[in-house]
Amino acid sequence: MAHLRSRRRLALAVPVVLSLTASLGFLPGAASAAPLTASTATRADGPALAYVVNTSADHRTIASVKKAITGAGGTVVIAYEQIGVIVVHSADPDFGRRIRAVRGVQSAGATRTAPLAAAGTTDEGAVKVLSAAEAAKVSRSAAAGQEPLEADQWDLRAIGADRAARTDPGSKKVTVAVIDVGVDDTHPDIAPNFSASQSANCVGGKPDTTYGAWRPVDADHYHGTHVAGEIAAARNGVGVAGVAPGVKVSGITVAEPDSTQLFYPESVVCAFVFAADHGVEITNNSYYVDPWLYNCLDDPDQRAIVDAVNRAQLYAQRKGTLNVAAAGNSNDDLDADALADASSPDDSTPVPRTVDPHKCFDVPTQLPGVVTVSSTGVTGAKSYFSSYGKGVIDVAAPGGDRFQIPDTPSKDGRILSTLPNNQYGWLQGTSMATPHVAGVAALLKSKYPWAGPATLQRLLKAEADNPGCPAGPYDGNGDGVVDATCVGNKHLNGFYGAGIVNALRAVR
Repeated sequence: MAHLRSRRRLALAVPVVLSLTASLGFLPGAASAAPLTASTATRADGPALAYVVNTSADHRTIASVKKAITGAGGTVVIAYEQIGVIVVHSADPDFGRRIRAVRGVQSAGATRTAPLAAAGTTDEGAVKVLSAAEAAKVSRSAAAGQEPLEADQWDLRAIGADRAARTDPGSKKVTVAVIDVGVDDTHPDIAPNFSASQSANCVGGKPDTTYGAWRPVDADHYHGTHVAGEIAAARNGVGVAGVAPGVKVSGITVAEPDSTQLFYPESVVCAFVFAADHGVEITNNSYYVDPWLYNCLDDPDQRAIVDAVNRAQLYAQRKGTLNVAAAGNSNDDLDADALADASSPDDSTPVPRTVDPHKCFDVPTQLPGVVTVSSTGVTGAKSYFSSYGKGVIDVAAPGGDRFQIPDTPSKDGRILSTLPNNQYGWLQGTSMATPHVAGVAALLKSKYPWAGPATLQRLLKAEADNPGCPAGPYDGNGDGVVDATCVGNKHLNGFYGAGIVNALRAVR
């Protein structure tokens, strides 16, 4: 599994918002050349690639650009006219350069570096499946009123979610969409709260709402099911409990169905638009958009990716959807002057480079308005793997840490949740922290149904508990080496943002 990881948002530093607005958006026609026609198009003799072509959101311009796309050797997959994003396939190696010269095109670029084949998530390490014998042992430790495996869910107690459920488990009128590798809605802990009408498969950029299309293709695509259980596993006397066991959860699949499980931009664009148009209140984004860990605006392809995904997630915000995303597992300071990126592009041959995270953006985490989440372990300390950064992290939540050992039956510092095929298992990562925040946001939305995305974000921060920066050097893995430096104070800092979310305080 490639990389479930990192995100950022409106409360991200203002310079990021301004730079995105100034450099992307949305520019009046970036080119003035005449539209291409069939007679000017080059022959399609390269491998087929996917592209996003971004224009102003008016029917006349989009119709003109669609005609030019055909003339330039491209095929329109779908046009999201409400945001001015067109998904295109083309085998013409010169398609990107030629279409950028068309009047009305504001940005355009390839969304991948490898040919179209007939993932990217933010969990850290392989899943550990709970055996039947282990489950029976944990169940014997369950207290009255607990779910059978809840004794191992230290994360619920860490944010008061177990007590919050007794006061307000959340409203069935609130839905959290898990944009991920697929959700197994047949799992007995997920089925009671699953919303099929708000689920789809968006792989390739066009939504497929065929019943069951949102399900994972196999048991190795477990990430989305784990996330969904963390958010809304029902308190039904089976298995585990979610942070908000009374709300709805849906699945929007965006990961490629093969072993790479990559999350390409056109699929994510589709997911944000679909969620917004189907009344989803909150989206959970435990991934980064492939193939670039950071998308630099001075590269036309990467610039087009930032532009397209940003249009889609801003559209969702305007429709009332709060987008929550993971900060990543690289232990990177996302407010640093420079970061090493040795993994991009991850769909072909990576080329090591140094990037400035203020100019090269992790998408969707560094997009305006997105809630960026760091991870903590059972002690409340930052997880050893979690990325961080003052002015970048909004809030923190339990995401697990194998070096922070809880006093639970299994003594496992990771997060226990649902897996496909009626199983349960442990994972750790900012992927696991993000659904805790999405769950608390769902509780807040249940209590304050009038609250829009910006208000929900403010409430998340207001209800959070901030431990402040560590008193001494931070050595997350205990090897004697300082692993990260926390900057800030008890009100706002790089490790926790405004603090660790609190479900009990949210419902009170």
